[in-house]
Amino acid sequence: MATRDLTAENFESTILEPDTESGIVLVDFWAEWCGPCRAFAPIYGAAAEDNPDVVFGKVDTEANQDLAGAMNIRSIPTLMIFRDGIGVFSQAGALPRRALDELLGQVRALDMDAVRAEIAAQQAAAPTA
Repeated sequence: MATRDLTAENFESTILEPDTESGIVLVDFWAEWCGPCRAFAPIYGAAAEDNPDVVFGKVDTEANQDLAGAMNIRSIPTLMIFRDGIGVFSQAGALPRRALDELLGQVRALDMDAVRAEIAAQQAAAPTA
């Protein structure tokens, strides 16, 4: 599957309602002028082709500055991973293909019921204003 361009208009719906059974969405925040972003692009594109059950999105931070700001992007490239609409990974920096594949394997192996339970416990323990 090819990568897809994400914008403020389709970002939320892509994350919350991915059109894949896995429920996994990877998002690469990048810019044309960024050398590490350009170096990471073929790795990311190849991973997208090899994992058709996962959505691989790309956010051009120059064209989508409001979205990048809302997602607190401070450095590019930044990779975020969502599963079932929940952010499970965020890290700045390009990854080698092997590390990207291992990371994707870890996300596939997540027990999302346990993740949801942990989030609920954190929210319950948080002080209310």
